[in-house]
Amino acid sequence: MPLHDLLTAPRVAIMDMPASDERVAGGQANSPRDRVLDAAARLLSGPERASDIATALRDRERLASTALGEGVAIPHARCSTIERCHGAFLRLSRPVDFNAVDGQPVDLVLALLVPEHDIQPQLLRLAELAELFADPDFRRDLRQARDIDELRHHLLAGQHPAPLPRAA
Repeated sequence: MPLHDLLTAPRVAIMDMPASDERVAGGQANSPRDRVLDAAARLLSGPERASDIATALRDRERLASTALGEGVAIPHARCSTIERCHGAFLRLSRPVDFNAVDGQPVDLVLALLVPEHDIQPQLLRLAELAELFADPDFRRDLRQARDIDELRHHLLAGQHPAPLPRAA
């Protein structure tokens, strides 16, 4: 499944993560992982349903880590009010602990909202996405994208698109 079937440009973001000793605005003490899931929920839903989606993402993450290794996580949650899967992508400025089996913190996050009845297709989709993110060149391209436009290009133009021209 190509990522452009799951993502739209507004649901791709580069997220600034404060240093571990910094507090987020308002002095909230949410874990960095929870802040990432909250941001993903806002991208997936808009502000009106973000809290419910963030809770669903956190509940799923508590069952088992969605980190694939190599700095990638695919948090996901089921939703009874949607008919097709959609996603949000975050590249984090500082990696965050997602309890990955390989011990590496995560800096590439593809969050998915999946229809409640979508069990078998979801498993196949996750396997396809895991294979895509297993490609070290693809991960490198995402990490080295110099801005949001280049990041969106790599995600939405298909696997390994031609490089964008560099400014002189």
